[in-house]
Amino acid sequence: MTAMLEVKDIHCAYDHVPVIHGISLHVNEGEVVAILGANGAGKSTMMRTIAGLMHPTAGSISFDGSDITKMPASRSIKQGLSYVPEGRRLFAKLTVRENLELGAFSSGGGGDCVAERLEEMYELFPILKSRSNQTAETMSGGEQQMCAIARGLMSRPKLIMLDELSLGLQPSLVERVFETVVEIRKRGVTILLVEQMVQEALEIADRGYVLQTGRVVHEGSSQELLDSDEVRKAYMGM
Repeated sequence: MTAMLEVKDIHCAYDHVPVIHGISLHVNEGEVVAILGANGAGKSTMMRTIAGLMHPTAGSISFDGSDITKMPASRSIKQGLSYVPEGRRLFAKLTVRENLELGAFSSGGGGDCVAERLEEMYELFPILKSRSNQTAETMSGGEQQMCAIARGLMSRPKLIMLDELSLGLQPSLVERVFETVVEIRKRGVTILLVEQMVQEALEIADRGYVLQTGRVVHEGSSQELLDSDEVRKAYMGM
């Protein structure tokens, strides 16, 4: 099977200080793959690098058969790769609808196309339809997270990267967010998920990678990682 996304031995640095040390991973079409690890493990740096917001100092990244190692984010999104960053990063003063429309603008498409995509998002996230004329900053954290995910889906990606979806959410909303990920997969979108809630992430993922200090220290099927005593002790408090 040819991987949709393949990361080969990438190294990354901030101001010449290495933070990623030879990470390799792959995501097959239709999969949910979880990237796990503690704060500072390099998870978000890896996601930003795949998205084209920064470039590796060594190694390669291919997506859907194309080399995107040095491709800027503005081009990778047109290839079908979408990134929902940690912290949501919505335009606080814009309405929900305006935030969503910007997600579609990045991939092109006319007004009819945007309207069709908006209806798809309102079907997936009914709360956003009732909040469509409300500014993003006035919504709850859970509603903002739904808006961020919907904005990422407005480009109709082949693969969406979701970075720390549960961050800052009340426990009652976390389950809803993970249910949304399952629904997105049912709609044919491949998913790369970064998450600190290890058990919850692995319960919806096919496979996982565990990062520690910029390196992959464990990888395997979700069940293999859930059954690993080392992973359970280090990341689940068991």
